Amino acid sequence: MDTKGTIYKVIFLNHGHLYEIYAKDIRQSALQGFIEVAALVFDEQQLVQDEAEERLKTEFAEVIRSFIPLHAMVRIDEVNKKGVAKIIDLGPVVSNVHHFPIGGSHPDSKPHKD
Repeated sequence: MDTKGTIYKVIFLNHGHLYEIYAKDIRQSALQGFIEVAALVFDEQQLVQDEAEERLKTEFAEVIRSFIPLHAMVRIDEVNKKGVAKIIDLGPVVSNVHHFPIGGSHPDSKPHKD
C-alpha cells in the first residue's frame, strides 16, 4: 500500500487507551490477524511541544514496524496531511469490558492425568 506521499491515520485500542498515529505504510501482515504499520510520521518542526505526541515518539522511537491485532483496530483513513498524534485515556468506561479469552483450555474440560 506504499504510495508516494500518502499518509494514513491509524486509530487503535491499546490497554484502555485510544491511539491515533500517522504512518506512510500500512498493509495486511503475513502474521494472520494483524495489520502491519510502518514509517510512522511525527511532526519534527512543531513549535509547541505536545505531551501526547512526545510520549508516542518515545514509545515508538526504535520501532521499525508495528503489528497491530485486527480486533484492536478502530479505523484507518487515508488523509491529505498529517494531524497531531494522540493518546486518549478511555478511563473507567473500558473497565467493564473484558477481552475474549485466547488460548487455555475449555471450561468444561477436565485436567489431564499423567
